[in-house]
Parts: sequence; structure tokens; C-alpha cells
Amino acid sequence: MRRVLTILTVAVVAAFSPARAQERLNVVATFSILGDFAKNVGGDRASVTTLVGPDSDTHVYTPTPADARKITDAKLVIVNGLGLEGWLPRLVKSSGGKAVTVVATKGIAPRKIEAGEALSQDHDAGSADPHAWQSVLNAKTYVANIRDALITADPAGAEVYKANAAAYLAKLDGLDADVRAAVANIPPERRSVISTHDAFGYFAAAYGVKFIAPQGVSTESEPSARDIAAIITQIKKQKIPAVFLENVSDPRLMRRLAAETAAKIGGTLYSDSLTDEKGPAPTYIDMVRHNIKALTSALSG
Repeated sequence: MRRVLTILTVAVVAAFSPARAQERLNVVATFSILGDFAKNVGGDRASVTTLVGPDSDTHVYTPTPADARKITDAKLVIVNGLGLEGWLPRLVKSSGGKAVTVVATKGIAPRKIEAGEALSQDHDAGSADPHAWQSVLNAKTYVANIRDALITADPAGAEVYKANAAAYLAKLDGLDADVRAAVANIPPERRSVISTHDAFGYFAAAYGVKFIAPQGVSTESEPSARDIAAIITQIKKQKIPAVFLENVSDPRLMRRLAAETAAKIGGTLYSDSLTDEKGPAPTYIDMVRHNIKALTSALSG
């Protein structure tokens, strides 16, 4: 009898333990930045899986059978929208799942990519720029949309999601203020860079740093000596104080840029993806702080 009572007691305790009492909400985010937002809001109540991992390109991602299984098991699928995840509809259809799709950019006015701004095959002039997270104010809209979706999917966790979102939104308010303060310390005439990135339009609009495309250069190939000569002419003509050319790997060309102009050669700017935990941008807040530090360092007089 004592053994039976012991077994019953263990069974009752197990049934009402916190792990059993709260089954975590299964959430899939399409890429690392959305995954970071979802983890901050979901906390311990949500199990967040990311399809496109750190240091990977969402634009050209090819889904795997494992991704379809993740979608099948999910209660929520968080997407960016604005044309970023062209591969997603087919994946969702093939998964056969019944997850609710949450468009994190809902309510954000999309900016159009201007002629001469698109440097790669990922973006066409006149199309919507999907990189809305590059404005911290827009990131707050992402977080609010994710919070509301989590509450709808898991009403019992509403207060947790609200509290987590409020705490994270306060951090984003501080981040936005820090970015504005950093830019304010840069002389207005020096707030421009040449960059092969075509992902910073929202950042430029929000904070007043101008990103200028290098003339005649595409991110699809390594710039030639002629390309570099054209960039040198452009730097001198437009008096551009800094250059971020991510696809220029030849140090001789970079040294030539530095030697023949007064422009500083910047480091890496992170746009579409976070890094892994060992990298400089493992979270969204880390990414923005890294970028603004790189920019202010390059643009300081």
C-alpha cells in the first residue's frame, strides 16, 4: 500500500509540476533578427526556432525538409514580409501545418528602393525595401506585433508577454536615443559614407546618415582596378569621409583607397543577419550598437 501511495504521489506531483502545467508555445521565426525579437518577448513561455540562422542570407535561403517539419509543429510563424522571404509560401504549403502567420512589419510604411540604390540582384529599384528593422523605431513595431500575436495564441500568458515586451521596448527606446546622440556628435557635413550595402535605407531616413552607392560597382563581383579608380574620383568629388566596401577583399585596393583619398576605410556593418554568440552582433541591440560604433569611428573628424 505504501508503494502504491508513493507512486500516486509522484504521478500527481509530475502532473502538476511547472513543466507540465505550462507547455511552451512553439514559435518559428524566419531569420535571426526576428528570432531575437520573439525570444525577448516570449521569454520562458515560448520555444523559438529560427529557420535562417546567424551569418546567413535570408534573401537567397533554400529551405530544407527539416524546415518544413518545424513549420508543421509550429503554432506561430513570424515573418518579416515586404518581399523578404520569397521562398516561404511554398514552404508553408508543403508543410501542411496550421500555424498562424504573423507579419512583423504590419503597420510600417515601406520605403521604396530608389534607382541607383540597388547594388545586388536581391533588390530592384521601385520595390519595397524589406530591411525595416534598421530603424529602431520600426523595431518597436515589430516587437508590438509579435507581442500581440503571442497573446492571441496564448491568452494565459498575456501578462508575461506584456511585461517582457515593455521591458524590451524600454531597452529599444534607450538604444534609439543612443544612436541619435552618437549621430548628433558627427558634424553634419561628414554624415555620409560610400557603402555596397543596400540595406540601410531605413537607418538613413531615421538617423540622417547618408549611404551612397559606389558608382559602377556591383556586390555580385569583386571591383576591378577601374572600379576602384571610379570610387576614388567619387570620394574626392563628393568629399565623402568614409567607405564601407564589404566585397573588396584585396588589401592592395583598400590601401590605394586610403592612400589616395582622405576617406577612412570602415569595418563590417551588419544588416540582414545577426552573428553567432561569439561574434560582435549576437543580438539585435548588439548589432545596432556595433554598426553605430563603426560608423561614428569612421566619420569622426
